[in-house]
Amino acid sequence: MKKSVLSIMVLLAVCVTASAQKFALIDTEYIFKNIPDYQTANEQLQQTTQKYQDEVEAVVKEAQKLYQDYQAKAATLSADLKTQKEDEIVAKEKQAAELRRKYFGPEGDLEKMREQLIGPIQDKIYEAVKEISQLHGYDLVVDRASAVSVIFANPRIDISDEILKRLGYSN
Repeated sequence: MKKSVLSIMVLLAVCVTASAQKFALIDTEYIFKNIPDYQTANEQLQQTTQKYQDEVEAVVKEAQKLYQDYQAKAATLSADLKTQKEDEIVAKEKQAAELRRKYFGPEGDLEKMREQLIGPIQDKIYEAVKEISQLHGYDLVVDRASAVSVIFANPRIDISDEILKRLGYSN
């Protein structure tokens, strides 16, 4: 009996506490779309990504060409020449893998560029969210763009436009 009374009291306390919290919602995709600096940075990232991808693909094609040439001439090559050609192919494939890692890896050039271009914009958004949350007493701010489990949210709790205004972009 005591356990059930205690459980009911804990449940009631949780419900009262939860109902006293204030929530807000933002949509970072919407916010980013309305910040010209983000659009410019994103375009730069896309151009650089394409440049790096083209460079990697060129090395991959070279490796494929070496392999096709090797297959066509393999029957007529000596054992030493076969080994030499195989080493060339492996070296070219390693070069392609190294370029991928250098450009697209977790600490690659593209990630560093993204941090340099988009990081400051994200920091400004975070600071604006923090200021508005403190000003209005929000206990929790959820990002609609990254919250997979948000099925519905009342538009009146969306503070995205207020964030844009705080950042100096009126919408």
